[in-house]
Amino acid sequence: MPLIGDKPTIGIAHVAYRFGDRMQARGIDLPFIEMRTREDFAARIGEIDVLLVSGYWNNALAPQAKRLKFIQSISAGVDQYDPAVLRAHGIRLASAAGGNANAVSEHAISLILAISRRLPEARDNQAKKFWRGMQGDFWKREDELGGKTLVVVGLGRIGGRLARLARAFGMHVIGLKRDPSTGAEGADEVHAIAKLHEVLPRADYVALCCPLTPETQGLIGTAELGLMKPSAHLVNVARGKVVKEAELIAALNAGTIKSAALDCVEEEPLPESSPLWTMPSVFITPHTGGETCAYEDNVLDFLMENLGRLQRGEDVLLNQVV
Repeated sequence: MPLIGDKPTIGIAHVAYRFGDRMQARGIDLPFIEMRTREDFAARIGEIDVLLVSGYWNNALAPQAKRLKFIQSISAGVDQYDPAVLRAHGIRLASAAGGNANAVSEHAISLILAISRRLPEARDNQAKKFWRGMQGDFWKREDELGGKTLVVVGLGRIGGRLARLARAFGMHVIGLKRDPSTGAEGADEVHAIAKLHEVLPRADYVALCCPLTPETQGLIGTAELGLMKPSAHLVNVARGKVVKEAELIAALNAGTIKSAALDCVEEEPLPESSPLWTMPSVFITPHTGGETCAYEDNVLDFLMENLGRLQRGEDVLLNQVV
């Protein structure tokens, strides 16, 4: 039996994304409501049959969502949703996993290149109109990626594509995943996540591409950072809470590792009081790894596929969670 009718009202709850514009441009003839604030979202959730949302979702709103039958998450991560709450209210959920694989993997390799070539420092020097002289100190020079070892933690669609991009630069890639038997996904080596401590001493770069789960929360802390080379770099395009932030700050201050490039942090937006803002060994991007000109269309592809399945009465969704 179809769960969704032919003309469901689509709710779009996001501060910035232009899903309504892209629906109209693509000729998707469905009514939609755009909600740009949490307050507007909470006030109008009862009018919605299908919801596009990510960070605005609050499980406490489920009882008010009397018409809601399906949530197409805007994000690949779904840790903000309580499956038990959704099931209790008859709400299906699918993620956008894979929709940002190109974007986030390209962002990750961009961060690796940026810290290797010291681009943040060059931009700062440009703002100061300072032409840096040539460096006699190896430690202060730009570096090359060829021959370096990259450890990719989380060898899914994002991590797998990052592995292939890194190998194009001549890097040796070690991938870590829950089940190594499912394939190397472009890495030179693949191991279980349990081997993390064994491979960290080999890493010149460690890229976190894993989802936030009970197993990965706080995965990187003092012990793990202490196993890395003093010349190594940490790149996080996963979730902020995969890293114990206070312990990372301490390790950077102590010179335990050389630098960190972070697209996500524990608390977002990053508080003004955070020392990360002013640490010369830290490069920050504001969780924009997946945010490209193609993102709305990528998510709408998932939405339309899943709407079709629900309208046909099919049980299995693309990227089904609930």
